[in-house]
Amino acid sequence: MSKAGDLFDKTKEHVSPFLRQTNDVLAKVIRFINEWRKGHLTERQFTYFLAIVVGIISGIVALIIKKTVHLIKFILTDSIFKDYNFVLYIFYPVVGILLAQWVIRKIVRQPINHGIPNTLHAISKKSALIRMHNLYSSIVTASLTVGFGGSAGLEGPTVGTTSAWGSNLGTLFKLPYKTRTLLIGCGAAGAMASLFNAPIAAIVFAIEVIMLDLTTASMIPLLLSSASAAITSHLFFGDETLFHFNITESFRFADIPYYLGLGIFTGVASLHFFQAFTIVNRVFDKMKRQRNKTILAGSLLGLLLFLLPPLYGEGYETMNAIIRGQPFDVLKRSLFEGFSDNTYVMLAFILALGLLKVYATTLTFRAGGVGGAFAPTLFMGAMFGFFYARSVNHFGLGDLSESNFTLVAMAGMMAGNLHAPLMAIFLIAEITGGYELFVPLMITSSIAFVTVKQFNPHSIYTTQLARRGELITHDKDQAVLTLMKLHREIETDFATVGPYDKLKDLVRVIAKSKRNLFPVVDEKNCFIGVVNLNEIRHIIFNQDLYDETFVHDLMNDAPEYVRKEDSMESVMEKFESSGAWNLPVLDDQGGYLGFVSKSKLFSAYRNLLKEFYDS
Repeated sequence: MSKAGDLFDKTKEHVSPFLRQTNDVLAKVIRFINEWRKGHLTERQFTYFLAIVVGIISGIVALIIKKTVHLIKFILTDSIFKDYNFVLYIFYPVVGILLAQWVIRKIVRQPINHGIPNTLHAISKKSALIRMHNLYSSIVTASLTVGFGGSAGLEGPTVGTTSAWGSNLGTLFKLPYKTRTLLIGCGAAGAMASLFNAPIAAIVFAIEVIMLDLTTASMIPLLLSSASAAITSHLFFGDETLFHFNITESFRFADIPYYLGLGIFTGVASLHFFQAFTIVNRVFDKMKRQRNKTILAGSLLGLLLFLLPPLYGEGYETMNAIIRGQPFDVLKRSLFEGFSDNTYVMLAFILALGLLKVYATTLTFRAGGVGGAFAPTLFMGAMFGFFYARSVNHFGLGDLSESNFTLVAMAGMMAGNLHAPLMAIFLIAEITGGYELFVPLMITSSIAFVTVKQFNPHSIYTTQLARRGELITHDKDQAVLTLMKLHREIETDFATVGPYDKLKDLVRVIAKSKRNLFPVVDEKNCFIGVVNLNEIRHIIFNQDLYDETFVHDLMNDAPEYVRKEDSMESVMEKFESSGAWNLPVLDDQGGYLGFVSKSKLFSAYRNLLKEFYDS
């Protein structure tokens, strides 16, 4: 163990008694609050109160993570290392990611999953329970990753952190799954409202990306959380936001064909994002040791930052320069600074930034860094939108507003990558201070979304969950099936028989059983087949056959069987394809565990549907 690790362990020994005392005091406070609220507040009123608390926490979390990243970046790029940072970009990402990994190994000591996918997984498979280390771990590790140049966003870690606060507050006060899920949505909305000062888009984000369904009961907490987060953020940030732009050129109906083309362009760009993301992941999946992945991915990332410095971090400075109509500023402090008056070099540089951002982001993740894909999506949209509009103008094919097309393309990329067209529309509308671009936003976002949906039915956040059958969706049937747990529905009161048992032995078992099915297993409890009482009823009273007829003569193969790790959706598909009313459940080695019945599943489905969707 390193000296730093020894020092941390020794420090922890002294801190532990203090932590225990703090936990005791906290437990007493929680008990007092629980007792008081039961006599004075309904659960709905208490949920409203917690939604406001989550919103305030979201504003504070956004402040901490943004200011920390800006401080680290200032020190590395605009302070004592200013004259050398151009070369040091090669090394910064590896250093930052190694520091983040040290925090994970020595302090957190648990894996840190990426923010929004981890939140969705918690809702789908973890009963809306998120580990407590997520209250702070993503703030520290994402700040180190992005501050040192990791080409990722902070929206995902911020959403992951604020969602963890919502989940743990719900757990702390022993609230049910439905309320914990709602508080997770409040955390997600609060994070987005804090970061972009866009409370309406934040609510749409929570509904479209995080939440299952929109009801009256869920709307009010989301409104309270989003509003309180925006107010808290404004108190700390003032009018300072990630980007803000007042539209100076109005929308022209003559530009509609170009916005149609932009929708297709951003849709294809989103497909490029998915393909590049998949290719890089496949390459690194073949490598076993994380240290090797960190060295290789970190080195490649450093090389990209050296060649294309605007790929450093989130990239909001570059986006703002593009939106303000100062594209040649993007070339500053790069190898191509000498070509700052060459339009073709500038366009090629910006196109390269858009195409390579996804590679830089994926390399950041595979190196072991912590971050999100939201800011890279906006970055790519800005680059592609400007490239599209400037190319049309430069070659005399039209007279387009480059700033408007840049903003609309950002919405198109969000609709394609995140599968959240409504959020994309409202976010760009809010950050531009009006709804002048509402029509082109609708056109481009819907076309981009439809284009991508033909090839990728799931967003960049949900692809892995969907492959494992763990994705909660807005489809109520699919959502409830995902929430159902197979192991809870297995019935184990079926009497088993052996293949070489005689008919008389089987009759004795039948006499004591209330079931019509009798699973046949060998001496190792491996499932072989099943005997159906209805099929042998005509011989069970024929004593002449008792000693000469064996179970293996009477059994049938099961029409289908279920593995214990199967998703509930898969189980229902097997019921439908086989036409059976009961299916055997087997473990990984083929061992018999019990039966699952269609009637019990339907009953469980109805109960869960009523519990979850009652408003």
